[in-house]
Amino acid sequence: MELKWWTLLVVCGATFMLLLDVTIVVVALPEIQRGLHATFADVQWVIDAYALTLASLLLTAGSLADLYGRRRLFIIGLTVFTLGSLLCGLAQSPLMLIASRSAQGVGGAILFATSLALLAQNFHGRERGVAFGIWGAVTGVATSLGPILGGVITSGINWRGIFLVNVPIGAFAVVVTLWKVEESRLPQANRPDWFGFAALTLSLVTLVYGLIRAGEIGWGNSLVLASVALGALFLLVFGIVECRVSHPMFDLSLFRTPTFLGGSIAAFTMNGSLYAMLVYLVLYLQDDLGYSALQTGLRLVLISGGSLIAATLAGRASSFVPVRWLIGPGLFLTGVGLVLMAGIRGDSSWTHLIPGFIISGVGSGMVNPPLASTAVGVVEPRRAGMASGVNTTFRQVGIATGIAAFGTIFTNSFVSHLNAALSSVPSLAGKGASLTSTIQQGYASRVIASAPPDVRAPLVAAIQSSFAGTLDDLFVVSGVLALVGALFSVLLIRTKDFVPSAPDEAVPDPGDRTDMGGPIEEDDRFDPRSPAIDPA
Repeated sequence: MELKWWTLLVVCGATFMLLLDVTIVVVALPEIQRGLHATFADVQWVIDAYALTLASLLLTAGSLADLYGRRRLFIIGLTVFTLGSLLCGLAQSPLMLIASRSAQGVGGAILFATSLALLAQNFHGRERGVAFGIWGAVTGVATSLGPILGGVITSGINWRGIFLVNVPIGAFAVVVTLWKVEESRLPQANRPDWFGFAALTLSLVTLVYGLIRAGEIGWGNSLVLASVALGALFLLVFGIVECRVSHPMFDLSLFRTPTFLGGSIAAFTMNGSLYAMLVYLVLYLQDDLGYSALQTGLRLVLISGGSLIAATLAGRASSFVPVRWLIGPGLFLTGVGLVLMAGIRGDSSWTHLIPGFIISGVGSGMVNPPLASTAVGVVEPRRAGMASGVNTTFRQVGIATGIAAFGTIFTNSFVSHLNAALSSVPSLAGKGASLTSTIQQGYASRVIASAPPDVRAPLVAAIQSSFAGTLDDLFVVSGVLALVGALFSVLLIRTKDFVPSAPDEAVPDPGDRTDMGGPIEEDDRFDPRSPAIDPA
């Protein structure tokens, strides 16, 4: 087998591993929480640690690959991700798991920034179309299979298996890469923007930390206010740095193009609404309705399956339908689907969620393919890599801040609903906050068992109704966020902003910056800082 097909094999294997791991983790969260005796905040950090490191390192990883070699960085990314997976599987505390998830995010950022560049270096002409087609199919299958495989592994083995399964795959990929993949780098590559990287990382971490802590100790706490203020300050510093450095990792002038701004808002609201809500849907299905990880995964297939089908159709339609009429209506359907999920009660069945699952899944599928092309289609080829990376950064920031903000809303809403539901039970009246803390750690059954026999029935009813009422609030908030994204998409995304492509530049991937045949030149290279997919 020729070397380029080995390259395709390891790139697809790494991509499959990365995407599968994201959805698998979501399904396994309740088991992780119980297994490590984790708090509700810990559960949020298990997802956010990965998203934040991916978002902050993504653009810098692309510059490092240009400078030191894409094959070399790809191997480093594989090694870090594999070791991070091993440490996740061996984690003995929430802190160890969160730190290991951050390591996975570092490896994931490097892999996302180098994968498609390796394919573009090795494939040309029609073969490139085949390679990108296979890679695209792998991403769709991985995303769809994630909930099911996550449920199978978590229910059949335990939650540690979802991480440990990556170890042999990653080790095999490292060996094949060392043996069969050729090196490529960019002559006269720019040095990474380390000051921008540091400012962005500090901004995201402090902001998300403040949002998560607000759910635990309230918005009036000085630590919460200081964290949010620091996040805003570091974000301002990041903007100043990017305006002053000669080679910024994030060219803020891109936002002068309305379509790029609209696409960034769409990326943030898409991941900040439906994808952030998946965490709370899983907690509802498992902790409140009592489904296993496998049963939960099978139900979530309605979302991922609908998204896969719609994405296939949207990818074909984007060649003749203006992308604003795919992204805007897609976000609208996502918002409508989330709002339709509202209205659940304490005694509701999961079937109440089916229409919303299907509609929101179809909506997300309509958004993702054209959103990727929007990010890179409005800039000249030399900035396509940065534009693609910025778009995926907005996706990861959306899911990280969405999970953190929803967590704060969840805690405050649950306490309020529980206090109201227990007001007629004298021995439990006013104890909503203390009960919520225990329930959020996955110990609702322990709370019920320790209650006096005469109040167990009303306590169960109160917990179920409070969980339903709280989830209703989140459905409405996330749905409105998606609808706002739909409005901005329709208003800002314009066909006239797209940069015309030369007739011979019709390539399968919107981030491709090579000439279909000859060597990759400095100003006409394939340089995506991230693939046109949603790694979260």
